[in-house]
Amino acid sequence: MNDTDAPEPREDERLYLLQRRLAAFADARGWAPYHTPKNLAVALSVEASELVEIFQWLTPEQSERVMEEPESAHRVADEVADVLAYLLQFCEVLGVDVLDALAAKIDRNGLRFPVAGPQAPHGHSSE
Repeated sequence: MNDTDAPEPREDERLYLLQRRLAAFADARGWAPYHTPKNLAVALSVEASELVEIFQWLTPEQSERVMEEPESAHRVADEVADVLAYLLQFCEVLGVDVLDALAAKIDRNGLRFPVAGPQAPHGHSSE
């Protein structure tokens, strides 16, 4: 069996493999001592702010079309990758299974915000 015959990994496996690549990347450069929960949380916040900066002065309509322009699409994809990289590294350091945490949060939000009808307007919460 060669590389082209290998089955594609499942999404959770891909996420784990990317998390391992990030850890190996940091270890190879001696960055692991700096990857404390505090430092990673700060870096995550900075990268999220850089993503927000792309949209800061756009109208809602312009923001919906941001991926149509190659330059802005590239910037968005880069910042999304940075945010995800720091989130995965943060979870690695603290031992948080990001997929389990997300699944549990969706379940809790389902209980907090039950569907009341076909057009149920509920407040939004990011908690």
